Amino acid sequence: MRSMTKLRPIVARARGHQHGPINRLISPDDLGDRLKPFIFLDFFNAEIEPGFGFGMHPHSGIATLTWQPGTDVRYSDTTGQNGILKAGGLEWMNAGGGAWHQGSLMGSGRVTGFQLWVAMPPGVEDGPSSGQYIPPADVAQTPIPGGTLRVLLGEIGKEAGRVASPITSQQDMTYLVVTLSPGSRWSFTPPEAHSTAFAFVFSGAANVQGEAGGASLMVLGDKGDIVVETTDQPAEVLIGTAAPHPYPLVLGPSSVHTNAASLAAAQTRIRQIRPNLPK
Repeated sequence: MRSMTKLRPIVARARGHQHGPINRLISPDDLGDRLKPFIFLDFFNAEIEPGFGFGMHPHSGIATLTWQPGTDVRYSDTTGQNGILKAGGLEWMNAGGGAWHQGSLMGSGRVTGFQLWVAMPPGVEDGPSSGQYIPPADVAQTPIPGGTLRVLLGEIGKEAGRVASPITSQQDMTYLVVTLSPGSRWSFTPPEAHSTAFAFVFSGAANVQGEAGGASLMVLGDKGDIVVETTDQPAEVLIGTAAPHPYPLVLGPSSVHTNAASLAAAQTRIRQIRPNLPK
């Protein structure tokens, strides 16, 4: 007999805003303020040809995490790194006080993927920029009953059972991909401080907190467990939990800071870098 588990309630659902092949599930001027430090989340799901991507563009005050499980990505950034990240790897760009990066997808056919923006705290938002490119073999993962759990950011478990991302996220957070076969169940008790949480079923079909995931992002309550169950189909589910980011969101072009002075300094830095971008 299963013990009674207190589940986090689903307090809101959002279907996002479609921009071509991208569904913007979270943005800083709507759910991002409620879910910070998760302030921006794009879900990419489209047919592509080799070379599709995004040219050199700047960020500041945030870190971006890009996960493309279905295609290799050619990348470069102004921290001096460039190369090819194999499908399923992670690109983490902590923009700090200003950085530029670009990426192009090398595959063809239908691919899916996500880009997340994470708000950075004071001191980090205007500090040095840095990039981490994690090959797929080094993405933290562990078997779970009926499937696999990937830990893209943060950690789960303790001591011998601890599974931790190789990325230093600068925030108290977890960002997970749960893959389950039909007829499976997985439960997760987030750390007590993680009162911010969401879930999104992006492949197959699953119930989250006893309700069908559908095509919407589910905003979860501040206390309780998270439970994912499948019936006759497999599923993949993206889950984020975090301690709240207790700072305002001051928005600029592709930048988010905690205060106007930090944003202004970063915009100056971005302009200074621009003439030295590779041609």
